[in-house]
Amino acid sequence: MTNTDTLLTPSAVAAYLGRSVPALAQMRYRGTGPRFIHAGSRIRYRQSDVDAWLLAGERDAT
Repeated sequence: MTNTDTLLTPSAVAAYLGRSVPALAQMRYRGTGPRFIHAGSRIRYRQSDVDAWLLAGERDAT
């Protein structure tokens, strides 16, 4: 793990992305959001996976 691989809660990721926690849950269900980890019954996100997901959505034009 690198320094950017901090594990984040769904609440933290939702706030970071400007989405609601339920919207983030829908993205998990549909497979359209950032990669996530099941830690027992808890969901966690690596900061690097969230950042990579954001970068993958970068566009220069519509």
